[in-house]
Amino acid sequence: MNFFELLKSANHNLFRNKVRTLLTIIAIFVGSFTIILNVAINSGVNSFIDEQTDALGGDNFIMLMSDEATSAMGGTGMGTNGGPTEYIDSKTVAAETSLSEEDLEKLKKIDGINGDSFYSPTPMGGEGYFASSKTDKKYAIQGLMILPPGNFKIPLAAGRLPDDSKNTYQITLEPEYAKALGYDSDEDIIGQTITVGIKNDVLDTWTDIPVEVVGVEANGIVSSSLGAIMSRALYNKIFDVTYQHLPSSYKDSLPTYYVMATFDNERFTEDEIKQSVADAGYFAWTVTDMMGTIRSFFDVIMVVFNVFGGIALLAAAIGIVNTLLMSVEERTREIGLDKALGMSSWKIFLSFAIEAILIGFWGSALGVCVAMAIGTVVNAAVHAPGGFLEIFPTFDLFRFTPGTVIPLVLIVMFIALLAGTAPAIKAARKNPIEALRYE
Repeated sequence: MNFFELLKSANHNLFRNKVRTLLTIIAIFVGSFTIILNVAINSGVNSFIDEQTDALGGDNFIMLMSDEATSAMGGTGMGTNGGPTEYIDSKTVAAETSLSEEDLEKLKKIDGINGDSFYSPTPMGGEGYFASSKTDKKYAIQGLMILPPGNFKIPLAAGRLPDDSKNTYQITLEPEYAKALGYDSDEDIIGQTITVGIKNDVLDTWTDIPVEVVGVEANGIVSSSLGAIMSRALYNKIFDVTYQHLPSSYKDSLPTYYVMATFDNERFTEDEIKQSVADAGYFAWTVTDMMGTIRSFFDVIMVVFNVFGGIALLAAAIGIVNTLLMSVEERTREIGLDKALGMSSWKIFLSFAIEAILIGFWGSALGVCVAMAIGTVVNAAVHAPGGFLEIFPTFDLFRFTPGTVIPLVLIVMFIALLAGTAPAIKAARKNPIEALRYE
């Protein structure tokens, strides 16, 4: 009897007692269903966090500042301590916390820091607004930035990021601005021209700049807080308008509170590069600092849920042992006859082991299919208008991939095999003469 004949025979024997077998498969299904849903949620959350990490510049992104700047930035909501911060005059802050040219040169010489990637956003003064011909309303600019060095992959709801190779005024808007500016959807505003109004505080005048909308950001826990993304040409124009009629010495003396850069993450870990920066007397902030706590929080929750799924699988494994032991007792005479006709103990063992594996397969396959069906429906529901994930279009609550589904099925089949080992050994060891006398 070859393997395929054994497989066919095992599957036939498994369903001799359909009720008992189905109940055992259902027990496996419950455990598999619970775990695959938890794994899918974990995959969805981590995929979304990875997307937000890319929006911050990828794993090799690093922000460098003075130690004094960390406490000062805490007062603006950018710090990490979250505690009360004493008020400090802005001139004092600039003098004590900004990075000098000497500081920047020192940072560039740190082994592992890519000095050519240094980017320091110049602070913009004055007020600003967005406007369009579709509406009489004007909307305040919450933030404007250009992409600093790094592997930035801002999640987009429509369009693209500005092209800095072109000397044109382009912008990728934040979520919800398209409808506010009078367009029906994010796609409708792509390619349209809006007005960016910038105020010069010295002259108390406004300058309207026509800007092409090339994209709209997708909502996210990070990307939506970055502000609108503008081309370098638009950045230079806004800078000129903001500091028009101010002496060049004033522009050149603007403080640099922090610099964004990249580091060699193939040679150094985040902890190693942060230690090197600390040894030089400065402070470093990496993507893990920004996103690590969020990821750890979800990981802990998923571990707890998976424990419950594991308990359900353990109970199902006990059910497999019971099912196969009863099957061995019921088929004692049959086992004796098979041995008398020349079937080896190994094939008897293999027959019952395959039955156990099949129970695991059918139970886990059913669990995966039902979980995927429910996950697909739930994903559509939570992203529908009024759904609690409507504002996060790139966040799939359940994410199923072959890399998560296939290993789970194999693991459950292995657990089933372990559970069926004892009954299979018992069947293989039966004496054929005694088995034939069994009533």
